[in-house]
Amino acid sequence: MHGPALSAWLLVALCGASGAYCLLRMRRCAGEERRAAGSEAVMGFGMAAMALPAAVLTPPDWSWAVYAAVFGVAALRALLAARRGGHHLHHMVGSLAMVYMAVAMALPAHGGHAGHGAASGVASGVAGGAPLVTGALLAYYTVYVLRSGARLVPVATPVGGPLSTWASRPEFALVCRLSMALAMLTMLVTM
Repeated sequence: MHGPALSAWLLVALCGASGAYCLLRMRRCAGEERRAAGSEAVMGFGMAAMALPAAVLTPPDWSWAVYAAVFGVAALRALLAARRGGHHLHHMVGSLAMVYMAVAMALPAHGGHAGHGAASGVASGVAGGAPLVTGALLAYYTVYVLRSGARLVPVATPVGGPLSTWASRPEFALVCRLSMALAMLTMLVTM
């Protein structure tokens, strides 16, 4: 999942900022919306950590198992929460995509070293992961990005409200989800 260093750093910044925004959103909401914001914060920070350039941090081989376990639990939680509605199925797909990428990164590429950039097509010239699964995830995230982008419409800004009201505006949550979906597309393309 690591191409040129600049694009990796842009992914780290985008996903980290999305994760931080979701943490702020968690503080301003309750109930189902708070749980969704928490799931999105975990996803944002996990994606930021996974996108770190290999030159900066080469994680130990066991870290991919930790990623798979954390996002496997997140997928299970999203599946259980799906009966309450919301977009928990999207969270489940995202968590399963993270499990898939972690497993692909952990597998040695043609007997070589399994690691941060070893399964990346950009880093080593070897395609990582199963092409059908990668293609299905690419199709899902492409449709999600197009649908989310089409739903973005200007919303009237509150006049005279405090600066902190931006954390509770619904279009920012949509932009956050859209940016993380774009980051996921980028990570999947580089596999």
